[in-house]
Amino acid sequence: MTKPPRIRAVTDADWPGIAALEAAAYARSGLTEGQAALESRGRVSPGTCFVLDAGDRIAGYVLALPYPESAFPDLSAPERAAHRTRNLHLHDLVVGERVRGRGLGGRLVRHLTAVASDQGYERMSLVAVAGLEGFWRRHGYRPRPDVEVPPGYGNGALYMSTRVPAGRPSTRKVPGDDGAPRP
Repeated sequence: MTKPPRIRAVTDADWPGIAALEAAAYARSGLTEGQAALESRGRVSPGTCFVLDAGDRIAGYVLALPYPESAFPDLSAPERAAHRTRNLHLHDLVVGERVRGRGLGGRLVRHLTAVASDQGYERMSLVAVAGLEGFWRRHGYRPRPDVEVPPGYGNGALYMSTRVPAGRPSTRKVPGDDGAPRP
């Protein structure tokens, strides 16, 4: 049996693989941002951006950055600087098609949530696209219909948020992850 991909911080060498996964995931929806925009988001918060390292390839990634609650990145512009806020915006999470259905998306969400807690974030937000609201609901995110999402995020895009658990002692290796199940 093959070892599960491990979660680790993004390196400069990972960006072409991240961009390829993003292009494959969003090609039909027209929501691709391209490598330069993705890199700009990773540069403003490297401690909250991770890849699923499968050894011979990047099998997935998550990019999150501090963003004021009820706000989100402009998909047509790169990030210039990090915002000072207690809200961590989960900008993008993609798991490669070859490894979907193995719980890796949930593993990335749990890892990022643990990191957010360790770093003192109080809330996390995201924009659910491509009909993935159910996935995010299963991970504790709730719709915020009071927040209008611009058309650039696609039809049916929905702003969602959740509270970050606070005060839990961390039993995780941060920023990496050895792949072992978590309590």
